[in-house]
Amino acid sequence: MRRWLDPVVQLAGPSLLVIAVGLVATTASPSNEVYFLNALISVSIVVAIYVFVGNSGVLSFGQISFVAVGAFAAGVMTVPLESKKGVLTTLFPVLRDHTIGNLPSLLLAAGLGGLFAFAVGLPLMRLNGLAAGIATFAVLEITHNVLQQWTKIGPGATTLSLVPESTGPLQGTLGALVVIAVAFAYQRSRLGRQLRASREDAAAASGVGVHVHLQRLWAFTLSGALAGFAGALLVHQLGSITTEQVYLELTFLTLAMLVIGGLTSLWGAVVGALAVSGLDSFLSQAEQGVHVLGHKLDLPSGTRLVFLAAIMALVLILRPTGLTGGREFRLPALRRRS
Repeated sequence: MRRWLDPVVQLAGPSLLVIAVGLVATTASPSNEVYFLNALISVSIVVAIYVFVGNSGVLSFGQISFVAVGAFAAGVMTVPLESKKGVLTTLFPVLRDHTIGNLPSLLLAAGLGGLFAFAVGLPLMRLNGLAAGIATFAVLEITHNVLQQWTKIGPGATTLSLVPESTGPLQGTLGALVVIAVAFAYQRSRLGRQLRASREDAAAASGVGVHVHLQRLWAFTLSGALAGFAGALLVHQLGSITTEQVYLELTFLTLAMLVIGGLTSLWGAVVGALAVSGLDSFLSQAEQGVHVLGHKLDLPSGTRLVFLAAIMALVLILRPTGLTGGREFRLPALRRRS
C-alpha cells in the first residue's frame, strides 16, 4: 500500500501547491496577479532545468537559451498578421506571412526547444564539471547574440511586442502542471533511473551497462523541450519581450531557485521556484517603495539580486541540500503500536 501511495503523494504535493497558487491568482487584483503568474512560470522554467541538472548532476548555464528560443518562436508566430507585416518587415517570408494560435505556438516552442537542445547536446553531453558549465554558458551567449542581431528571425535588439497575452491563471497553472507531470514521469522511468545512477557514480553506472552520454542527451533534450514550452508561457504572459529578459539575470535567478529549494528533487524545484519568486516580487516592490508594518521600506535599485545571491550563498553553506533536503514530498512515517 505504501509503495503504491508514495508516487501519488510525490506528484500530488507539488501539483497541489501549484494549484493553490493558481487559485489565489484568480482572486488577486490585476496589479498583484502578475506576481502569481510570474511564480507559476518560474515553476515551469525551474522544473525544466531540474529535469537535466537535478537528475544528471551536471551544471548547465544554457537552459535559458531554450527558454529564449521558445519565447521568441511563440511570440513571432502569434503576432497578428497585419501587425507583423507592418512591424517585422525583415523576417523570412515564411515567418512574416504566417501566424498561428496559442496552443500551436506552445507546441512549436516545445518542439524547437527540444530540437535545439538535441543538436547542441550531441557534442556537449560528453563533458563534465567545469568544462560542461563553460560550454553550456557558451550556448547561452551564442543564442543571445543570434537573437539580438539576426533580424531575419525576430526583432533583433528591439522589443518583440503585440504578442497575444493568453497566459492567465488558468493557462499558467495548467502549463506548470504539465511540466511537473512530464518531469515526474521521466524521473520515475527507466531512463530517469539510469541517469540518476550515473549522477551518483558515472563509472559504476557505465560498468553495469548505462550509456551515460545517451542518457544525458535524452534528459538535455527533454529539458530543452520543457524550457521552450515555458518560454512560450512567458512571452504570452508578458505580451512583449527583449533578449535581455531571457539572458543572464533569468539564468542566475532560476538556478538560485533550484539550489535554494533542493537541487536533486522535483519537490525542491517547485518549492524553491515559489519561495524565491515570492521573495523576488517583494524585493522588486521594495525597490519602488513599500509600506511594511507602518514603515516605508525603500531599497536601492539592484538590492534584490544582492539579497538573492546572499541567500543562495547562505543556503549552500548552512544547508547544501536546500530547503527540502533534496528529498521528494512524502507522507510522515506511521509508527506501529506495540
